[in-house]
Amino acid sequence: MTIGMLNWVPEDTVPKRQSFRKAKRTFSLSRQTVAFLEAERKARQSESLSAVLEEIVRLHQQEKEMECVSAAFTRHYDSLTPTEIAEDRSWGEFAATQFPDEK
Repeated sequence: MTIGMLNWVPEDTVPKRQSFRKAKRTFSLSRQTVAFLEAERKARQSESLSAVLEEIVRLHQQEKEMECVSAAFTRHYDSLTPTEIAEDRSWGEFAATQFPDEK
């Protein structure tokens, strides 16, 4: 049902939120790695080594995702023809004239 510009869906038809339970795993790590994680836990004032490890993995994932995005941009711009490059340049020059001068 549409109300104004919003779509309304009866509550009983919306799937219930799934629980985001963490998977329990066991890893064998070198003493140096454990010492590093423990030092990071203390420096970050984190409650657990798992939280520190999860943050490190999340940051690494973000880095990899940014590398993929960057590679996609590079592939796109490397595939442009000289005509397309000139057109992009013209649009960029036009766009630059649409901003007020910053002083």
